[in-house]
Order: sequence, then C-alpha cells, then structure tokens
Amino acid sequence: MNNNLLLSINNLSISFGKKPNLVEVIHDISFSISENEILGVVGESGSGKSVTAMSIMGLLPEKQSHVKGEVLFQKKNILEISAKEFRNIRGKEIAMIFQEPMSALNPSLSCGYQVSEIIQHHLNYSASEAKKETLSLFEKVKLPRPKELYNSYPHQISGGQMQRVMIAMAIACKPKLLIADEPTTALDVTVQKEILMLLKELQQETGMSLLFISHDLALVSEIADRVVVMYKGNIVETDTVIELFKNPKDEYTKALLASRPTLEKRLEKLPTISSIADNSFVPKVETSQTRAKRHKKIYTQTPLLEVKNLEKEYYSNAGFFKTIQTVKAVNDVSFAIFEGETMGLVGESGCGKSTLGKTILQLEKATKGHILYRGKELTQLKASEIRKLRKEIQLIFQDPYSSLNPRVLIGESITEPMKVHNIGSSKKERQEKAKKILNRVGLDESYYYRYPHELSGGQRQRVGIARTIALEPKLVICDESVSALDISVQAQVLNLLNELKDDFGFTYLFISHDLAVVKYMADQLLVMNEGKIEEIGDADEIYANPQKEYTKKLIDAIPKGI
Repeated sequence: MNNNLLLSINNLSISFGKKPNLVEVIHDISFSISENEILGVVGESGSGKSVTAMSIMGLLPEKQSHVKGEVLFQKKNILEISAKEFRNIRGKEIAMIFQEPMSALNPSLSCGYQVSEIIQHHLNYSASEAKKETLSLFEKVKLPRPKELYNSYPHQISGGQMQRVMIAMAIACKPKLLIADEPTTALDVTVQKEILMLLKELQQETGMSLLFISHDLALVSEIADRVVVMYKGNIVETDTVIELFKNPKDEYTKALLASRPTLEKRLEKLPTISSIADNSFVPKVETSQTRAKRHKKIYTQTPLLEVKNLEKEYYSNAGFFKTIQTVKAVNDVSFAIFEGETMGLVGESGCGKSTLGKTILQLEKATKGHILYRGKELTQLKASEIRKLRKEIQLIFQDPYSSLNPRVLIGESITEPMKVHNIGSSKKERQEKAKKILNRVGLDESYYYRYPHELSGGQRQRVGIARTIALEPKLVICDESVSALDISVQAQVLNLLNELKDDFGFTYLFISHDLAVVKYMADQLLVMNEGKIEEIGDADEIYANPQKEYTKKLIDAIPKGI
C-alpha cells in the first residue's frame, strides 16, 4: 500500500436544516485514503456513509446543508473551492458509481452516448474519438456486444449491465479516486462477484484509489485493504480487513459480523444489534435431530401446493418481417410444498423465480401445466374464485414502499384488505386487530396513524408483513422480501418470519438471490436456471454437496468473509 495520502477527511461534521434548528448527522469524523488503496466504509442505513460520500463529491444541497471541517484531496480543501472548480474535478479527478444505476442513467439517452458525452466534456475528444474510447471502455468492463449496447437505452439492458455502464462512465477520465456507493446491493450473487472482481482489476490496472461503501462486512472483506465502520454518524472502528474480522473491538462491529446468516451452522435465531448490545443473545444451533423430527412431521402429510409440468411463455410482438418469438420463463417445472415448510427458491435474475411466484398466485396465467392448492386446480378458477383465494395465498413484496399507498395511513392499509375479505365484524374490531398485529411485528400502536414516508425500510417491511398476517393466510410467498434491508434489520425480519411461522402455522415459498439467507430459512431448496429446475432437495444437503455446476457456481459466489 502506498503511504502517500490522496484524501484526508479531518473533523468533518455535517448538519441539515435551518439555523437554529440544525440536525447534525455526521459528528466530527476523520479518516484517510492513500494512493492505490481500497478503503471500505461499512454501516447500516442512516449511519452517514452516503452523506460522507456526497460531501466528497460536492453534491450536498447548498442551502440545506452545513459542513464543518476539512476534506483534503491532494492536500487541497475541496470544501472551499468554487462550484466551477468542483465541476472540473467531479467526474475527472473524483468519480462515483451510484447504488441504483437506473436512476443515475438518463432513460432518454443511449448508454453509449451518456459515456461519450462525459469523455467529450472532460477530455475534449471529438465525437468519433469519444465513441471509439467508449467502445474500448465497454470491452474493458466486460460488456457483451459493445457496439449493440452503445445504441441501447438503459431499460433495454439488465441490472448488471447497467452497473457496468456506470463503471465505464466513472473510469472514463481515469479518476484518481473512485467512490462506489453500494454498487452491488440489488445484484445477483454471481453478478455481484463479477462486479467486485472487475472493480479490483480496474483498481490494480489504473492505480486509482477506491472508496467502497456497503452495509455488508463480508462483501467488503472481498475487496478492501482497510475498513471504516460507521454508526449513527460516528466512526466506531477503523482497522485492516484481516484484523477487523479476527479481532473486532467495538460491540457494533461484532454485531454486524454476527447478524449475517452463515453457511457453516444453522442458528435457531439470528443475533441482532440490540440483542448483542444488551447481552441477551444466547446462540442456539439447530441440531440435526431437531431438524429431522420437524421434517418427519412436515413430509408425512398431503402436499399443500403441487406444481406439475408448469410452463409460462411470453411472446414478442410480430412485425411484417418478424416471426413471433417465444420465451419460456417457466419451463416444465414440478414440485410440492408441504404445510409448515419453508421452500427456498434461488437463482439468478431472469431465471424465472418471480414469474413462478406470480403464476402460483394467478397474477400471471400459466401457458401449460397444473397448480393444485389443497387439491383444487387453480388454473381453472374464475376471477371471483381467485379473489376469494387471495386470502389464503399471500405475497410479501420486495419493495414495501411501492406496495403501500403514500396517501393512506398505515393502519388503514392493514384494515382495508381485512374489510374486503370480511375479517372482523366492525371497523372498531378491525382497528383493534390491526394494532395488535403491529405490536406483534415490533411496531407500537402509534404506527397505525403514520404514513409510509415516515417509516424506515425495515419498518415498512414489517408493515408489509403485518398486512399479510391480518388475512390469516396459509401459504405466504416472500419475493426478495429482505434483499433491500441492512444486515441487522434483515436479521430482525428473518427472526420475525420464523416466529410467525410457528405462531400462525404459515408455509413459505421464500424467493431470494441471497443463498446465505435461503440456507438459514429453508427446509428444502429449489434451484432455478433459465426457467428450469436445476436441483431440488434438502437445503443442508444441497449446500454441503451440490450436484450441478450451476448450483456450485452460486454457492462459490457467496461472500464468505475472512
């Protein structure tokens, strides 16, 4: 590691609002990055990671933010330079990869044009030179068919490809410092590994410094030299990756490390930040005997749900000179789910996981095959019969915010479906039940009178779970329901789902691209690839001894930590 400092943050404090009612969110923090170094910054949502990054990029709102301290880039305090000077630095000397490429890329401009525009602006290239350089960058970030993708718009390419376009844009001017803010959060485990390897390769090739921001310590350990741990706007620990993993000193760091499910053992309950802080957590490993006893009870029953030779095809629009093309999103899939079971469903984006879930729910109509729920053929039901069945088969969404009406109180969003399905004899009875359910998912009665925007991501996910409980379903489909949550909040929600399963007798189809999470939750595991089942069987046995190369690839890509 080079000891020449590239960036020094000294006694940085950031507040928002108007005087005298300023709210300080970053409290007198200091850290540095050397030339040719990868520094990881880790912490939960609200810890101040992204706000710190925005201050380095000069992207904080001028009128609403108040900044004290120093941000020295190549020994120059960039907090004191003019907006014009910052525009010359931003993108050229310091570049950033944002968490959500779809919102960072302009949907009305082609991917190639957006990269070429930056090259022309900062490097004074001609249009043809900039295009040639862009195609070269697309090859460098391993984008397939660079010429075709140059003319493609963001909505026409996958999430992993969009992130590669963002990386190409960020490294176009050969910056000295690259800030990557949660660049792999929404990506599959295999694509995530590819992006990490790509960033590391580019860093080694160019000698740039990399500030890698994430809520996942195991992920950071795969790429960083040193780690800064942030909590509520403070730095609680800084150390080398190896030392931090082997000998964490702060209780918060210990909690972050412990909260993620591991592949080695299956705990009955995951530790959370609060349970470690108050020393109430006692680790209990689920024994093979306990698991075998539970499975004997589950698998001697008649299946709750049977899927037989299920297919779902999508058709492309045909033009005068085009023939209709079909894509089998679900291709001859058969399996059974038993009452009280958690069936884990894993695979990369585009493998057919979510389409399968929607087809079971009858939100999508099957092209062929059978779906039997308690022996009843769902594919033949009328719309009115399907509506009645919605009470028994429920979905917990990936993004609870988009499934909640921003203008409706949380309590009303829970009681409304209860009214539709004739649960509760009066408005008052439904209100009382909704408040009890909110308590059950760890939210007090005051949340009944709040709006979605007043809640954190973890709290909104609990509301989504509360809406599901209110209808007393038998089968719950969890579609990437914890993928957007911080590690510690994820642990709380996973514990809650397991508790509710025991209390209410739920059966889960648990869909996720995070194999460590599925390993913790699932009794059986179903691995999908390109619409087909690659492998199905006992979750522990598949993880210990995967039979298919595709499954091995998925397991190998899981961040293991040190």
